[in-house]
Amino acid sequence: MENSKSLAVFENKQIRRFYDEDTETWYFSVVDIIEALTNSVNPTDYLKKLRRRDIELGAYIGTNCPQVEMLTHGKKRKTLAGNVKDIFRIIQSIPSPKAEPFKQWLAKVGYERMQEIHDPSLGMDRARENWQKSGRSEKWIQQRMTGQETRNKLTDYWKEAGIKEQDEFAMLTNIIHKEWTDLTVKQHKQLKGLESQNLRDHMSEAELIFTALAELSTRQIADSEKAKGLTKNAKASKNGGSVAKNARKELEAKTGKSVITDENFLPPSRERDHPQIKD
Repeated sequence: MENSKSLAVFENKQIRRFYDEDTETWYFSVVDIIEALTNSVNPTDYLKKLRRRDIELGAYIGTNCPQVEMLTHGKKRKTLAGNVKDIFRIIQSIPSPKAEPFKQWLAKVGYERMQEIHDPSLGMDRARENWQKSGRSEKWIQQRMTGQETRNKLTDYWKEAGIKEQDEFAMLTNIIHKEWTDLTVKQHKQLKGLESQNLRDHMSEAELIFTALAELSTRQIADSEKAKGLTKNAKASKNGGSVAKNARKELEAKTGKSVITDENFLPPSRERDHPQIKD
């Protein structure tokens, strides 16, 4: 699922999140927050040690922090999460100089979400601002936003065609991607050295264009065939991806350059400045 509201960015670190519309509550990935505050190479292990060291915190997390479905390596998985109050409690136990800026960031995220509910265009404005801060060109940003609109139209079609389960969305997306790139989504992310990051946020302009072509072709083919259900939409997905694959190969033949690249927009590695918790 490509949902711009499922990720937030704190100091170039992506934080997975989920907004519960019924309770109007944000839930944030605890592991992602640990990584953002500590720069730990293994935030999961860091959290385990933290819970053992701070028994009261361990009990608090066990009682108050639920497992919430969030996008993990391209699939929805149960992830330990906390609301703003829970995250504040966890931050108290982490001696990080980033603690206070992170608290201010959390408050800002909650306020912005309420604004976006009333004016969805603000979400795209903030995405543009984040991409600009990350050094993306205006040309890249425009292509990213155009591609997202193409993606949204495709997922809307799938919903109307009876595709409901998140795993089915992921499967169809992977069919399209593998057909035009000869790589699965996971393999493409590995090529670029990505982990939890959004693949599209690290695509080149050409990769974004061909992804959009593949998804546009898929939707138009599915629509022309009145494709309903998973099987018929899987066939349309393969055919749509094939359109982009043929165009990619023709361009590569004329330029002598591969459209698929290992380049990314990850920030330069910084020296880890936070001591590891030891047993």
